[in-house]
Order: sequence, then structure tokens, then C-alpha cells
Amino acid sequence: MTFSGRKNIRCLSAIAGLLLFTAVGSPADQLQSFSSARLVENQQHDGDSFYVDVGDKQIHVRLYFVDCPESSTVEAQRMREQARYFGLTNATRVVHFGKEATKFVDQVLAKPFTVHTAFANAMGRSKGGRVYGFITTADGDDLATLLVQHGYARTYGIGRVTPQKISRDEMVGRLRDLEVAAMMKRTGIWAESDPDRIAELRGSQRHEDQELKDLQERTTAAETPTGPFDLNTATLEQLQTVKGIGPTLAASIVAARPFKSVDDLKKVKGVGSKNLEQFRSHFVVPEEKPKADEQKQEGAPK
Repeated sequence: MTFSGRKNIRCLSAIAGLLLFTAVGSPADQLQSFSSARLVENQQHDGDSFYVDVGDKQIHVRLYFVDCPESSTVEAQRMREQARYFGLTNATRVVHFGKEATKFVDQVLAKPFTVHTAFANAMGRSKGGRVYGFITTADGDDLATLLVQHGYARTYGIGRVTPQKISRDEMVGRLRDLEVAAMMKRTGIWAESDPDRIAELRGSQRHEDQELKDLQERTTAAETPTGPFDLNTATLEQLQTVKGIGPTLAASIVAARPFKSVDDLKKVKGVGSKNLEQFRSHFVVPEEKPKADEQKQEGAPK
């Protein structure tokens, strides 16, 4: 995925935040199933992302729940991150196992299979984009599960309720258990994992991720106007720069507009006397006269 300028910093930070699991879709986003699907040969085909022919069209599927090693050197930064995760001291070996994962998928999907997708956007560089999906093999196995079992993928990325109605959290737990088993058996890419270096390597990646996050936060802070903000026109982003105001409270404040005074914030659920005093210096209502001026006027000769 290619980014530029400030968007690069923000998007990469968001991706780093997704290293743990993110849910996409909801129970209302029904999966559609396409049986008798076939794999389509394509240069962009790899272990977790490939084109499939579902009869009346071709779709580019990105598997839910897993991430296979890179099968080319195009994404050097991603290769390094994966090498650290798997405990490889030689990052170029990531590509070797990425190609092994691709061959494994070619073999497993040699017979017609079933695709399950709600057509959720999986982004990617391919023309026409990709969609997240599940693959059930001709033998009735889940492809993502097979990849983890054979040491060709890690438990990572986007997840949702499965076609078998297994919850996202339960599926993550099962795959992580299988990943540990593959590691203990030294299966697939885990065969070259260095147990004496893996903690150090993963620690280096966490350090870089934190640096990226800090850079993103500093960049956002530098670009975001500082208060006091107009309580009736401040954006959600500006509201959330105030300590103690998160997305939910910010939305509640916007919904309660217009305010005649900063004191009217007390009418918003989640705002009490204590945090109102914390918020007071960050907001103004232009039509509101400062209390000091009011007191001065009240004491002035008539």
C-alpha cells in the first residue's frame, strides 16, 4: 500500500494499531456463499490474497484472521516486521516461506471450494480492490486455519463471525492456540525461528511501533488548533484534544448544541461539576460575557 506525506504517518500508525484484532462488519452484514469456486492464476496471488472465479465474476479475496509471509520483496518494511514476529534473523527468508504458503494454497484449492464474503473492503494495491472472505476447502476445512496449522500464517488482522457462527473472539483464540502448536512443532516458517532472539526482535518492532505512534500524535497535535475552542463550532477532533473528552462524550456535546454558556455543558450526560471545571478553560461561547466582566458591570455606578 502506498502513502505520501502526512497521510503516510497517519495510515501507518493506524495499521500498527491493527496488529491486534479488529472487528469488521456486524451480524447484519450477511455473508454470501459461492460454491464451486476456482482459483484464478494471477501474479498478485499469494497465501492470504488471491483471485477466485465464482461463476459469473472474479473477485479478489483477502482472508479474514490471518497474515501469510510476504511472497515478494515489494513491501520491505512489512518483510522486516514479519521476520521479527516469526523470530527470523534473516528477513529475506520471509519471501521463501511466503512462496511456500502460495504453493500450499495452490495445492489445497486445486479442487472447487466455497467462498464466503460480505464484500467488506480489504483495500490493497490491486485494480478493482479486494474483499475480505473465508474459504472452505473441498474437504470442508477452513483455509485460514490450515495455513496457521502448517506454519504458513500468523493470527493477525481483521475478523468477524465465521460462516459456522463462531464469534470473532473465539476464532482468534482458536487460531492463536494453533499458532502456538505450530511454533512448538517448528512447522513451516517456525522451523527457522530463533528462540533466543525472538523476544529481542519483537521488542525492536514494538519500539518502532511506539515511535511511529508518538510521531503521529505529535504531528496531529501540531496541526490541530489549540483552544479555547468555540463550544458551538468545535469539531469532534478538536473536542477530543481536551483531556477527559473521548469520542462518545465529544459526540454527546455536538448533539447537545447550541450552548448559551460553557456552564450549559452540565446538561450533557457525562459532564459533572468536577470535569466541567477542567473543561472550562478550553471552551468559550462567543455570545457569553466573561464572568469577571459581569461582576465588574454589576458593581459599576449606575
